[in-house]
Amino acid sequence: MTSSSPVRRTVGILRLTAGSILTIALGFQIIEKILNNAMIADQYFSYFTIQSSFIAAAVLLVGGVSALSRAEDSVRYTLARMSVVAYAVVTALVYNVLLRGIPYTGFHPSPWPGELMHVWVPIFILLDWLLSPGRPRLRWTGLRIVIIYPLAWLAYTLVRGAITGWYPYPFLEPSTGWLSVAVYVVGIAAFIVGLASLAIAYSQWRARPTASVEPLPAS
Repeated sequence: MTSSSPVRRTVGILRLTAGSILTIALGFQIIEKILNNAMIADQYFSYFTIQSSFIAAAVLLVGGVSALSRAEDSVRYTLARMSVVAYAVVTALVYNVLLRGIPYTGFHPSPWPGELMHVWVPIFILLDWLLSPGRPRLRWTGLRIVIIYPLAWLAYTLVRGAITGWYPYPFLEPSTGWLSVAVYVVGIAAFIVGLASLAIAYSQWRARPTASVEPLPAS
């Protein structure tokens, strides 16, 4: 394995910085909400944004270390990174199109962690995917990876909601009608797969002809 280039080392520093800032934002928001009794813990951690932000922070930090020491990211890491790109873009669009402007009831949290998670981190993750060197070529079978977490989250959310009566997002409320819920779910799932498809196509277009292709993890 050849050593990291100056550009890769810069990418590593940027990823570590972004991952650290995102982790700080999550920690600040958790402490703020707990201190103000604004939300019980299991509700906070049930949001797709929060869970996917923890995943994004971990992927950014791991990717930062990888970029500092390796000339090219591994295929396994790149699959995780591709999934995070899809989750981050969907999170940003769903929030800014469907959820921004919904008034808070009760406690008003500090706005900067939410803006970071819903706007600035997704922008960084997308730019990192588009511009950073050292990305191996991905296979189309990688699409099976990106949909695993959203489906697991959806199953958990619907089962939990049926038991507790609480749903993290208005468009998942059964009171809006199950047809409406199904339309939103199918639409968002299709968008995630579509974004992942674009990311894979981009990796194939940008990958060096000599880039090695590691086998996918056994399913």
